[in-house]
Amino acid sequence: MSPLLYTGRGITIRNIDGFMITLAINGQNIQAENGSTILQAARKANIHIPTLCFLPEVQAIGACRVCLVEVEGTGNLQAACVFPATEGLKVHTNTEKVRKARKFSVEMLLSNHSMDCLTCARNLNCELQKVAHEIGVNEIRFIGDKSKGGIDDSSPSIRRDNSKCILCRRCVTVCENVQSVNALSLQGRGFETRVETAFGNGLGNVACTNCGQCTLVCPVGAITEKDDTEGVWDAISDPSKFVIIQDAPAVRAALGEEFGYPPGTLVTGKMLAAARRLGFDRVFDTNFAADLTIVEEGSELLKRVKEGGKLPLITSCSPGWIKFIEHFYPQLLPHLSTCKSPHQMLGALSKTYFAEKEGVNPKDIVVVSVMPCTAKKFECSRPEMTDSGFKDVDYVLTTREFAKMIREAGIDFRNLEDGTYDNPMGEYTGAATIFGATGGVMEAALRTAYELVTGKTLENLDFVAVRGLEGIKEAAIPIEGIGDVKVAVAHGLGNARKLMERIIHGDADYHFIEIMACPGGCVGGGGQPIPVNYEIRTLRAQALYNEDKSLKYRKSHENPSIKKIYDEFLIEPLGEKSHHLLHTKYTPRGKL
Repeated sequence: MSPLLYTGRGITIRNIDGFMITLAINGQNIQAENGSTILQAARKANIHIPTLCFLPEVQAIGACRVCLVEVEGTGNLQAACVFPATEGLKVHTNTEKVRKARKFSVEMLLSNHSMDCLTCARNLNCELQKVAHEIGVNEIRFIGDKSKGGIDDSSPSIRRDNSKCILCRRCVTVCENVQSVNALSLQGRGFETRVETAFGNGLGNVACTNCGQCTLVCPVGAITEKDDTEGVWDAISDPSKFVIIQDAPAVRAALGEEFGYPPGTLVTGKMLAAARRLGFDRVFDTNFAADLTIVEEGSELLKRVKEGGKLPLITSCSPGWIKFIEHFYPQLLPHLSTCKSPHQMLGALSKTYFAEKEGVNPKDIVVVSVMPCTAKKFECSRPEMTDSGFKDVDYVLTTREFAKMIREAGIDFRNLEDGTYDNPMGEYTGAATIFGATGGVMEAALRTAYELVTGKTLENLDFVAVRGLEGIKEAAIPIEGIGDVKVAVAHGLGNARKLMERIIHGDADYHFIEIMACPGGCVGGGGQPIPVNYEIRTLRAQALYNEDKSLKYRKSHENPSIKKIYDEFLIEPLGEKSHHLLHTKYTPRGKL
């Protein structure tokens, strides 16, 4: 309970924001903000308490019993993640009683775990493995029946293995409280408790958006992305195939973490060199197609504003968001931009424009996309994504899968010399780079829309009002000839739901809305290196903004290669050919 600050006249006040308290942890007096838990106070003082079910910013439920501590004056051991820090509290984190209790909790978890560590996707990056090592678990003392396992392989994006689940509930909490999707829930009681989808139908058969946020927060390997690396290896090894790889902007700001670089380190050059070492025939940049998306989407916005089309126009480059609106708000589908996501655009152009230009038979071309996103695995399998006459994108690898391939090939990533992109789809602008951060698509679109409408050069390219990790951001941008263009940006599907409800109730007076399924945008995508938290998302986004400032071209419509592809192939934005290859339609879906 928080300290009693005032009582009288029937009023009791126990919590004042900013009020500092003093407590003792292991005999060390530390200060903490009133309302903190013991775990928060300990972390602020750099005192380590192990955890498993705790998830910063999202969940504190004390279910795993790994963060147990001894609190003087209480009879039982307490879970540090939920027990309030109060004035004068005396806490002990390393007594014999605490150590034995923690060890017992972890041993019980391990007794019901598959423990196939050597073949697990999370081997050496598993929180259960780490905690067991930290607290000195050297053997499994308890052997008996294991709760029901089972593999859920129904989704093209995500794989579940219940034999590894430790019932920490992180996936359930993120899916429900952050993403507001509720595709997962706890079912059963006692020893039969398990994480499951509705009626046990599997993630591929329920209203799962494939966003993959569950894969980021699972502390073990119970939920992972669907591994497509073998298919890519087979394509590279087939001499009859011409294999193209493309990468999204958020990948270059995160891939380095898999090889020991600090979060927010751009490793573009080494990433490209690694792709060539792996054997890809061409290395293109999804940023090129991001610039193309802005030209098409910006033209679409201006057309709707001028001709009275359906507003607000909502971005369509996040496939997790697209599946969300298809399931939960199908009546709002006419608000979506018809633009495909950038990597699908590049896939279609690879099998048409590039194939024609280079004289390669499109049936022999295999397009591989390296994405920060698990939902793009589902997206590339949509029947709508075949406008090239073939499957536009053949395989999607997450950032984690691409790193896995680099390691499998024995490539010394850190000592690679920097590589470069190939033409004609490797040139990009700063506007495309910031696509990877929440607000980036909006900012890129505004840079182009302003100049297309006014014919004037935009002096200040930084629209800082749409940057940052606030859940929903709003701004009004004055554009001569149109007036104030009202925009909104949301990241995370829980925030997207709030905006959709505003539209339904007539409370959203916007012209343009950007929505990204993942918190932080693509830098926090479901396929990115683990762990991901607020600080890491911020550092990755800042790396993209820094690159934007360093580039010669910072507006999508100024990209010389974009101008060239319209001159040589597409003719004009929203024209017949671009509409056929670069735009799509959507599918209303049920909620189950």
